[in-house]
Amino acid sequence: MSDQKRYPQFTEEHEMFRKQVRNFAEKELAPHADEWEEQRSFPRELFKTMGDLGFLGARYPVEVGGVGGDIWHTAVFCEEMPRCEMAGLTLAMLVQSNMATPIINEIGTDEQKEEFLTPAIKGEKIAALGVSEPGAGSDVAGMTTVAKKDGDDYVISGQKTWITNGTQADFITLAARTDRDNRYGGISLFLFPTDTPGFEVGKKLKKIGNRTSDTAELFFDECRIPSRYLLGNEGHGFYYIMQNFQGERLVGALTAVAGAQLMLDKTKEYLKERNAFGKSLMGFQVLRHRVVDCETELEATRQLTYHAADLFERGIPCQREISMAKLKGGDVAMDVIDKCLQMHGGMGYVEEGPVARAWRDTRLISIGGGTSEIMKEIITKAIGL
Repeated sequence: MSDQKRYPQFTEEHEMFRKQVRNFAEKELAPHADEWEEQRSFPRELFKTMGDLGFLGARYPVEVGGVGGDIWHTAVFCEEMPRCEMAGLTLAMLVQSNMATPIINEIGTDEQKEEFLTPAIKGEKIAALGVSEPGAGSDVAGMTTVAKKDGDDYVISGQKTWITNGTQADFITLAARTDRDNRYGGISLFLFPTDTPGFEVGKKLKKIGNRTSDTAELFFDECRIPSRYLLGNEGHGFYYIMQNFQGERLVGALTAVAGAQLMLDKTKEYLKERNAFGKSLMGFQVLRHRVVDCETELEATRQLTYHAADLFERGIPCQREISMAKLKGGDVAMDVIDKCLQMHGGMGYVEEGPVARAWRDTRLISIGGGTSEIMKEIITKAIGL
């Protein structure tokens, strides 16, 4: 049954977009998965290619270069990109389209959109989101990178880490402290061109998964940028970041469920084809029931995530639901893929198959964009505890 019939939020237009993304992921990307995973990178030109196809601007207005879609176009993109079998590549594109740039569309000036957002949607400029620091990951308000006002400029000094697209970004949506004495009200957002003197990329971090995405340490040494690059109001950066996190966490949940479903589907095919003790593995009740448990958990999580997406699209406050979706999505996806690996036996533990890669890649979901522990604290407050 098509997603259009099973889930009525997807229209014929969404299904056409789904076919486009799926074909691209399977035919143009997946054949390169082993090579690019080994290289721990993919060609920079892919940003431009995917921008030309409209993938990076699915939910952005036409006037800034997008295609004018809705959250369900974003959901389709998140659900089909895992077919490329490189979570790192998917993450890099989601940072470009749904993490580093939405806040520019929401609060940026027309000039800022023209200089940064539109080229990012077209894939002509690569974007990164600069929030995490060595001493301030989940504790965003604990950041120490400083932006000092100096005449018509800001002078930025400090360090960021765990920055996806960090080694190749043309600009960074950057958070820095503009008031040392105000924990939450002393942070501001900036659009930071990486050709600014004093900026330096440190080492590219070696991760256990998501290998095709570059993740870097960034250093800022008295970097001077014009005040027109201040994004929104000075001192409101913490609140902008919290606002931006909602979309980031939502796409994380959507991608987690889709990636786990893809691995479960591959596992079902494997169980049908593999024989043991004179019959296919799918002939064993214990394995059939394990698959059923996985399908049920994924469907329940998918429905929670779709509910959060619906609230998000309608502008209804949904921090609770999105936090629940990311929390549940990370846990369920990891559990399902771990079971898939077990059902593949030795074949699940070797690099030649996609399950091992998915297993190590999926572990990031419960860490990136706010850990599961932070999600529980958010939900704690939301339910009045």
